[in-house]
Amino acid sequence: MIRQQSSHRRTVVRTAALVASAAMVVVGVQTGTAGAETRAASATESATGAATLALAAPQRAAAIRDAQASAADTARAIGLADREELVARDVVKDADGTVHTRYERTYDGLPVLGGDLVVHQRKNGARSTTKATSARIAVPTTTAERAREGARKVIWAAGGKPVLAWETVEKGLQHDGTPSERHVVTDAATGKELHSYEAIETGVGNTQYSGQVTLGTAPGFTLTDTARGGHKTYDLAGGTNGTGTLFTNSTDTWGNGLAGNRETAAADAHYGAAVTWDFYKNELGRNGIRGDGVAAYSRVHYGNAYVNAFWSDSCFCMTYGDGTGNAKPLTSLDVAGHEMSHGLTASTANLRYSKESGGLNEATSDILGTSVEFYAANASDTGDYLIGEKIDIRGNGTPLRYMDKPSKDGNSADYWSSSVGRLDVHYSSGPANHFFYLLAEGSGTKTINGVTYNSPTYDSSTLAGIGRQKAYKIWYKALTTYMTSSTTYAGARTATLAAATDLYGATSPEYNAVNAAWKAVNVK
Repeated sequence: MIRQQSSHRRTVVRTAALVASAAMVVVGVQTGTAGAETRAASATESATGAATLALAAPQRAAAIRDAQASAADTARAIGLADREELVARDVVKDADGTVHTRYERTYDGLPVLGGDLVVHQRKNGARSTTKATSARIAVPTTTAERAREGARKVIWAAGGKPVLAWETVEKGLQHDGTPSERHVVTDAATGKELHSYEAIETGVGNTQYSGQVTLGTAPGFTLTDTARGGHKTYDLAGGTNGTGTLFTNSTDTWGNGLAGNRETAAADAHYGAAVTWDFYKNELGRNGIRGDGVAAYSRVHYGNAYVNAFWSDSCFCMTYGDGTGNAKPLTSLDVAGHEMSHGLTASTANLRYSKESGGLNEATSDILGTSVEFYAANASDTGDYLIGEKIDIRGNGTPLRYMDKPSKDGNSADYWSSSVGRLDVHYSSGPANHFFYLLAEGSGTKTINGVTYNSPTYDSSTLAGIGRQKAYKIWYKALTTYMTSSTTYAGARTATLAAATDLYGATSPEYNAVNAAWKAVNVK
């Protein structure tokens, strides 16, 4: 149905109406209690001086090496005990000279789950720290009887007082055929289960029809995007293991817009990954999911009539099923944005996928996936604040989720309350999704790209939005420099206010809008 070709870059293609998935995430390290959020922003800095600099992969790698070389001095400077060490995981640099270094922590060489922190170093030497937990890391002994094979000895600091523990990974299948990587943390002394989580999470997102698009391919006509970190798209051909077979063709035309053509799902997934990469790079200054210039990869045609999609950090890849009757592959544009953003969260704040931090994790993927959809400016898939409006999973034509008034789905919370953390993370995401909509667009009734919204506020306030671009830049900066694995809604408010201060100033309209939007969803 389509073709397009340049002299040396393969292009092309056609994507079909496909079913999106909205909730796949993998969290590699689950962590601790909130309460140590430290605001590191200076009210006197310029409104633009704290914009994040885009680091090329070699620069980022060098910055991480330098941070690791001085990690012992940093640990002492921020008051860690002699038995604690820091492991540098990421470095973010601002134009004003501020450096934000994200660390994991060890104790007597053991990983501390819940010990992650970010050190903010200003150009003038001022230093502050954002910690996942304020608890002192110490246990009576690091000796324990050996647990079952494959267990990893750790310090569990996410539940209050740190304890020696074992972490195991149980692999298998979830009820719907999704791979399972269940992490279980048990007390090394008593054997009591302290925490468990599913490292591969699934959900449903947005189905899109993107029409004829341009794809990045490689000589020999393979779905290899050499301009975007080497992203590849593979065919699992109904399998549920391995990488699959790289899509190869005799021409540079891929798919025909119909699900019956195996290349159509591949073209849609490949396109979604490319747009998300471009959004990260051009809008947020990030070179790939991890910031290292290396692409994830995509796998399509997973299983038989598998009605889902998921991100897995263990393979660093996105995986898509073909939907009910293998007729609606879950490979839409904003699904790719959602999935890849789970990878972004895992490589930055690593928000624990439970309670309030889990809701913020899900909201991050909804927020950035929606932002990718608007960024694409695809005439066949205009941006909106509706999640899953195309797939009709309820059979009545309604979306899966609504960002302007989350409770319209019958499950999500519009506003924060002390019980929000007890909801499923897809529903506890509601206040953050609502916050983002209010920050970007404001309250009340309005029509955007043909969709009418009517967003209320908890305090009956009337808000004017600051625009999507400013809103997602504030959220991204908060995620990458101020949030930790244990960030709650109160911590997210602190983090976004700090980000707004860095980017626009503490007396700016943007800062005031962030404050007002949080109040409007009852986070004060």
